[in-house]
Amino acid sequence: MIAPQHRIYASFFFFALTTGALMARLPDLQTQFGLSEGQLGLTMIGMAIGSLLSLTFGAPIIEKMGFRTTAFITVLGPSLLFATIPWLPSAPFMFAVLFLAGICSGALEINLNVEIDRLETQTGGRFMNRAHGFWSVGFFVTALFGAMIRQSGLTTNWHLLAIAIIVVAIAGWLIYGATNAPKPVRATDGDTHKFAFPTLGLLPLCLIGFAAFLVEGAGIDWSAIYMRDVFAVEPFVGGMSLTIFAFFMALVRLTADPVVARYGPRNVAMVMLAVASLGATLVWLAPNSELALLGFALMGAGCSSVYPLAVSAAAQRTDRPAAVNVAALGQVSFVVFFLAPPLLGFVAEFFGIRASYMVCLPLLIAGLWASSFALGGKHSSAKPAG
Repeated sequence: MIAPQHRIYASFFFFALTTGALMARLPDLQTQFGLSEGQLGLTMIGMAIGSLLSLTFGAPIIEKMGFRTTAFITVLGPSLLFATIPWLPSAPFMFAVLFLAGICSGALEINLNVEIDRLETQTGGRFMNRAHGFWSVGFFVTALFGAMIRQSGLTTNWHLLAIAIIVVAIAGWLIYGATNAPKPVRATDGDTHKFAFPTLGLLPLCLIGFAAFLVEGAGIDWSAIYMRDVFAVEPFVGGMSLTIFAFFMALVRLTADPVVARYGPRNVAMVMLAVASLGATLVWLAPNSELALLGFALMGAGCSSVYPLAVSAAAQRTDRPAAVNVAALGQVSFVVFFLAPPLLGFVAEFFGIRASYMVCLPLLIAGLWASSFALGGKHSSAKPAG
């Protein structure tokens, strides 16, 4: 018997496995299509646009479709879409495919987080950090094997196709047996909100999510290119930057729930954002590849549980249905994850790739400030570990 939360964990894992495989091959796709950093960033913005549309207008549709149907589309769909990218003739076609994948990604963000919140309400357990931990585990696994696969010389075409086959077969079977958790009582007014936009009260949480996802995007999207361009390392060593980043993100997320229950979301988030700031500074100033890898480890650990804490706080607000608040938070934060490539790509092209990590610092400090008052203290909304 597979527990409901385990199917959610699997959905996070396989979506990250798919996305991480694509990110691991970005240096190869950049070379294949003959793109500069700025041009690659413009191409990747297609995913941000699709995600933004889905997060803005998707909540009512997802409510009607239910968790199971939405999970089928949003977990399996991106793996098939990404598998087509290496076979495309030019970057504009890649932009279009990423736009469609972004629509799936935004819907997945709403669907999985709302379902977790419903399970937490139903059972009294804590699953949010652990679920996002499996997202990080997926990135870790795909980054580790992606580095090995790139070193082996296997082409991007067959790499992404193999990932798609694995995801469709295994994730499809797991999602097939899923059921929908009941709505909590606080979501009775769900039909009155057709579009999700951040409210004034939600803005501090959006700022926290913005900071966390900018660091996550910088670590996942540009780490391999950073290692290649700054230190001219071999593909395996360059890929280790993403592997280490994802490993420490996964490790902290999988173990964070008891820590949050003991010390409270506010204290945990502030410590983590401080660690992420130290990591970004190390990557920015690193004189050698070893210190850069340490910086990526600190960045991964530091940004790991910040966004899940913001999601929990947004879902627990009583001003609007959980799906609407989660979607509104995702507009600002999840989209930043996909906007990080173009934004940091332009910085890298004009000021050097080291500067891409320096620009993360002001936003991390802003997120640290918002965490000091927007997240609950030690005894706020505490749930036992589940």
